[in-house]
Amino acid sequence: MLLLRSHHLLLPHAARLLARRAGAAPLPRTAAAAARFRPLRMSTSNSSASASSPAAPSPPAVPKSRIPFCPACGSPTKMAVPDGDEKMRAVCSSCGRVHYENPKMVVGCLVEHENKVLLCRRKIEPAYGLWTLPAGYLEVGESAAQGASRETLEEACADVEIVSPFAQLDIPLIGQSYIIFRARMKTPNFSPGVESLECALFALDDIPFDSLAFSSIIVTLRMYIEDVKSGNIKFHYCTINKRIGAGASDLRSFDIDNHLAV
Repeated sequence: MLLLRSHHLLLPHAARLLARRAGAAPLPRTAAAAARFRPLRMSTSNSSASASSPAAPSPPAVPKSRIPFCPACGSPTKMAVPDGDEKMRAVCSSCGRVHYENPKMVVGCLVEHENKVLLCRRKIEPAYGLWTLPAGYLEVGESAAQGASRETLEEACADVEIVSPFAQLDIPLIGQSYIIFRARMKTPNFSPGVESLECALFALDDIPFDSLAFSSIIVTLRMYIEDVKSGNIKFHYCTINKRIGAGASDLRSFDIDNHLAV
């Protein structure tokens, strides 16, 4: 809208400038104002075509593969619907293998210590400089609990014991599923890992919600605070619906659906 308003404001000025250059009298303000709302018309090589004829529909967009080359043989892939399937998939143009894109699992710990929680301030992108729970991608060969403990050791140098699962959060738009565990430190020692600027324990009333890194962390901590204040810590599941194009740390970029607490 801002560009449109700026364009409209420039029309009268441009009309008066062109008139002066041509030696004609400048447009009166009423005429210039009328030009502001005059629709632009584009010429066409077909003089018999009606101006009101509907434009031809644009062809449907063909999705681009996130797997441009076949991991098996290295040939280019193409997007196609395999036999018996209903979705477009990356299919190898040479060997015919179908390559599926699956969500990634993120695991982390909500570390409790003396009525506080452990947060790390990120030293890497995305969300550099913002606070988060220690978490990261699950690796092949480890359980979700093992991965959460490993991420906590890597990001906060804290050796923890898993207490219980606390939340599973699905984010369909970006293909991620989070599992967050409640945990406690085996010894009260922690320090920034290579991916953290600093680590700190925060009382629940002091958690910096305006400086948290991700929607998943915001939702997890809000649920945890509500549980602690009610005196009943539960296991939570929900779907996080992110707004297309929103930043990772935009506090208003999402809402939640299907919230279950048991």
